[in-house]
Amino acid sequence: MKLTEKQKAFLGYISRYMEDWGRSPSFEEICSHFGFTSYNTVTTYLKTLERKGYIRLPRKKNQKRAIEVISPVETRRFEFPLLGRVAAGKPIEAVEDMDVIEVPPSMIGQGDHFVLQVKGDSMKEDGILDGDFIVVRKQPTAENGETVVALINDEVTIKKYYKRKNYVELRPAHTGMEPIIVKQGDFRIDGRIVGVMRHYK
Repeated sequence: MKLTEKQKAFLGYISRYMEDWGRSPSFEEICSHFGFTSYNTVTTYLKTLERKGYIRLPRKKNQKRAIEVISPVETRRFEFPLLGRVAAGKPIEAVEDMDVIEVPPSMIGQGDHFVLQVKGDSMKEDGILDGDFIVVRKQPTAENGETVVALINDEVTIKKYYKRKNYVELRPAHTGMEPIIVKQGDFRIDGRIVGVMRHYK
């Protein structure tokens, strides 16, 4: 679940304190850092962060310095457009959408990027599952074995790319499915997959 800017700052302070001191800050130290006048405010923030899955609070009241950070906040994130859903089983049209998806900086390099949501399971043996979000770097070429977003007859699919002597093989990562064979001029590479994100309910 997403955090507000104040919640990010709160979690960031706890994470940095624990890195520096090897334990979580006391309520007094948290109040002093943020200028809070009540321990109730600290408790509210802590319970919210626990509910959103970022920390785990101690079960005993005398363990106030035993906060466990499960998911440290990333101070810098990127937002990219979600262009639609792309079939990992057979080609479908990717429908443009105005939604944006937050992407961690570890997935982003140089160039332009966009996000698609996977529909189907033909790439499951590479860990790309139905419902996953794939981060795609826009580029018109790829190396053999790279996973690409390809356009075939105005429809989009994700497959592993292999250039052969007289044709191109777009191979699924699914032992029960056949590869797509196309001529070099009959398809287009729109980008290479550089990251996969999964949201758990």
